[in-house]
Amino acid sequence: MKAPEFFHGTQPFKVGIFIQSCQLIIHNDLENSSQDRKRGLYATSFLIGRAEKWIEPYVFNLANQDPNYLLISWAIFRSQLFTLFEGQNEARKAGAELNALRMKEAVHVSLYIAHLGSLGSGIGDWG
Repeated sequence: MKAPEFFHGTQPFKVGIFIQSCQLIIHNDLENSSQDRKRGLYATSFLIGRAEKWIEPYVFNLANQDPNYLLISWAIFRSQLFTLFEGQNEARKAGAELNALRMKEAVHVSLYIAHLGSLGSGIGDWG
């Protein structure tokens, strides 16, 4: 099996492909699939650029044995990677849509407000 491509973090839409590639390798390698810590460390070895800068403080604290520590829990690692990189992409997209939103003359106010609310929910605590 081919190793995952390096994940830079500059193209957030690729985070899912990166995680999927890591999972295929991990599940194919019985030794790695038995320990969450090995899963996180394996995936970490393919992070470069922005993504590497994000994970660096965690790598320097590998002695941390807290079960909720990012590099001990594969589920937490994946969740944080998605939240940080893919979540930012969704927020940017929703922000751009909000900035471009205009009420057309033929649209009812209630529909405009509903659309505005749905876009606002996509960016969380904005502005």
